[in-house]
Amino acid sequence: MIAYKTDKTFEEQALKELFESVEWLSAKYSARLVRALAQSDTVISAWENEKLIGLVNAIDDGELTAYAHYLLVNPAYQNLGIGTELMIRLKKVYEGYLYLVLTAENEGLISYYKKLGFHAIEGGTPMALQTL
Repeated sequence: MIAYKTDKTFEEQALKELFESVEWLSAKYSARLVRALAQSDTVISAWENEKLIGLVNAIDDGELTAYAHYLLVNPAYQNLGIGTELMIRLKKVYEGYLYLVLTAENEGLISYYKKLGFHAIEGGTPMALQTL
């Protein structure tokens, strides 16, 4: 059975393993991930017993706009509805906001997020500056 939690306290190794499972660069900065998630406005995580298997986080301005940054599920647990459940719970947290914004980096993710009610921002292009 999968348990969902909103606690923002994580062990570094658990985060490292989850982020490595999806081959994200952030895994190299697991100590910083611990601090980053603790400072996020919202974090919802998925657990199988004591194993962290997925999470979503967001930062927000407290009124109008929230930015979902991470949504990841360990590949061994994908296609079980865990990512969808995490997003449903996140959307519920921000249902009174004007925008919940995220970035989708490929056609598969774009299609996935569209099924969850998101749409592309016309005339907008997600941009980032990598400083590490």
